[in-house]
Amino acid sequence: MRLVQVMVPTGKREAVLGVLDEEDVDYAVSDETSGRDYTAVVSFPLPTAAVEPVLDELRGVGIERDAYTVVVQAETVVSERFEALEERYESDEEENGNGDRIAREELVARANDMAPTVRPYVLMTAVSAVVATAGLLLDSPAVVVGSMVIAPLIGPAMAASVGTVVDDSDLAIRGIKLQALGGGLSIGAAAVFAVLLRVTNVVPLTAEEVFAIGEVRERLAPDVLSLVIALGAGAAGAVSLASGVSSALVGVMIAAALVPPTAVVGIGIAWGEPQTVIGSAVLVLVNILAINLVALVVLWRMGYRPKLWFREDEARSATVKRIAVLAVALLLLTGLLGAFTYSSYRTADFEADATAAIESELPPDATLLSLDVTYEGFPVQSPRTVVVTVGYPPSSSPPPVAESIRERVTASAPDPIGPFGQGDVRVEIRYVGVDRAGS
Repeated sequence: MRLVQVMVPTGKREAVLGVLDEEDVDYAVSDETSGRDYTAVVSFPLPTAAVEPVLDELRGVGIERDAYTVVVQAETVVSERFEALEERYESDEEENGNGDRIAREELVARANDMAPTVRPYVLMTAVSAVVATAGLLLDSPAVVVGSMVIAPLIGPAMAASVGTVVDDSDLAIRGIKLQALGGGLSIGAAAVFAVLLRVTNVVPLTAEEVFAIGEVRERLAPDVLSLVIALGAGAAGAVSLASGVSSALVGVMIAAALVPPTAVVGIGIAWGEPQTVIGSAVLVLVNILAINLVALVVLWRMGYRPKLWFREDEARSATVKRIAVLAVALLLLTGLLGAFTYSSYRTADFEADATAAIESELPPDATLLSLDVTYEGFPVQSPRTVVVTVGYPPSSSPPPVAESIRERVTASAPDPIGPFGQGDVRVEIRYVGVDRAGS
């Protein structure tokens, strides 16, 4: 519920009170004695669902053009007439399918508040990217989650969506600019921090060792399931904003879709392997597009429109165009995620088949110690180099299985796909003496 206070200009007092009487709204009138162009201050409680229609009616009698209106949250209102008013508006909202959503004016105000100014936004975004980079290199999920908590990414996404549906171009452009700034800044901050760690030898790892870290590896080749996180985050962000509840936890969910992948991109740049993190870069773009697309659709479906009826067509046209552009771009990038998904299943099948083929060629006293595969190609990866390490008893000679293993592994390798696919697979066989009694 809300408490609304309206400063009534000269000549508008009877019109304002007439609207409130017609709506059966209880109110209190205080004379304005400041000597300005106001005659009274009217205070009245409203159910959340009644704020927007009542303000529209007050706007219809000309109150908004030359008056101040303040809407604040009220904890409790004890009144039988208020309860009847609340029931009436709640039933109207349920019939319209809008539910308990806040007024358009409150929505815009909340979106403005959530879109931070540049300086704190830059600072918090850079800090979250640095913390995420440290968490990834430490292979620490707890630190990565901590970076999501401080990332201020929900505000710009919601500001862009709200500005579009209510035809507030300044708010929409501000949200879009902040999102672009945040994405570039996150990657840049992560890359600079990772370069410092590499140059100072704080993280004395090769690129292969860095990309083998669990938290980093799982974000190198994202699949279509990663899209579900962004879709859910966008919908949850729009609903939490429109219902007036806290968006803090939803902000963490949105950060989960954006912060770790941008940090992985920065790590790939720092270690001189940008082609390795193309999947993470695609995931960042997909998540940004998905969050904005779903938020736009949800807010429009909840009934938010410009406050001036003749601007509704313009807002509808802008919303439809933006939804179409986002949907097309998202569809194209999702195709890449689908290719990454197919690639992961393809490589997993190859390694399983190669392992089975190698073990079938080994004599009983030999053991397959490891199978290390290097992949190349985009978007579907193909095996380029396979290193097979075979253990054998030190008291005997290495088993003569190198040629047969090469043939079996090469036969198991899938054909290269894509413009950057490679040709034949190189297979290396390494023998290591293993003292089973000692082990």
